[in-house]
Amino acid sequence: MKRKRVSDQSVPWWAYLLFLLLAAFVLYRIFQHRASEAKAAQPPMRPVLVAKVIIKDVPLYLDEIGTCAAYETVQVQAQVSGQIIARNFQDGADVNEAMVKTAEGSVAAGQVNLDYCNIRSPINGRAGLRLVDVGNVVTGGNGGGGGAVLLTIQGLDPIYTDFTVSETDLPLVRRYLGGPNVKVQTNSPDENLPPRVGDLYFIDTAVQPGAGTVKARAVTPNPDHALWPSEFVRVRFILDKLKDAALVPSQAVQISQSGPFVFVLNPDNTVDLRQVKPGQRQEGDTIVIESGLKAEETVVVIGQLALAPGTKVDPKPYNPPGPPNGGQVAAKASM
Repeated sequence: MKRKRVSDQSVPWWAYLLFLLLAAFVLYRIFQHRASEAKAAQPPMRPVLVAKVIIKDVPLYLDEIGTCAAYETVQVQAQVSGQIIARNFQDGADVNEAMVKTAEGSVAAGQVNLDYCNIRSPINGRAGLRLVDVGNVVTGGNGGGGGAVLLTIQGLDPIYTDFTVSETDLPLVRRYLGGPNVKVQTNSPDENLPPRVGDLYFIDTAVQPGAGTVKARAVTPNPDHALWPSEFVRVRFILDKLKDAALVPSQAVQISQSGPFVFVLNPDNTVDLRQVKPGQRQEGDTIVIESGLKAEETVVVIGQLALAPGTKVDPKPYNPPGPPNGGQVAAKASM
């Protein structure tokens, strides 16, 4: 008699389900591990401060050192001989068509009665230190000789600004002389005083031997008498106005063996290296970019170290420094 063959037991359905769940979990862990390794292999995004290119009109200029000089200088002299009996002004006071000195003298030889001769200031200005006192006898200007000098008066409004231009800059200056935008900006040593802009009055026609410079003079408004004769001032000789110039913070421009460049921010927060041609510095610590940038482009201002074309960055807006107690602390951006 033949034995019946024992049939194989079938695998339960839940065993298949458990196997699939375990396989899915293992695959998930493998992919998660690989993703973590790939993420760890990528360099972190570099924090940077960025600014947009600004388009505006700016001056083309030369910076020089100059001095101020009185617009008019007059020596008040005695017109007749006699004794000074009164002084109707204070040393250093401002005077205009007002009586400066009174001299009592003889009008003609042999005349018994004395006439009082008033000496008046011929200009508006500031009186200097008197050179004679009441009681002094002065000699008039009769007989062809000059009378005794009583004091000097200087006109201070407007005032002259004297400066020099290097002979190497003469071709540039000659190009714009006579143009409508030629101005001279005078800056007082006192930074609390705003600069004042005047007109070019004179420029010499010859180079000073041995100095290599040309003399120039401007007429500068000085209604508050803040500028004084012989005072040293900073002069900005404005030659023309640059229309629609591209400006960026000066810190954005870097130097390499290939020349000046900036890092330009792309829409995907990567950066490109762009060769540029920088021009003159302007107010607010900005610099003109003559070529290499377009309007509305954004450049990296702080954080350029270790950047390369294609580097992913974390951009934050750059705020230019303000007053001494204000401005942005840029240390947050890694250098």
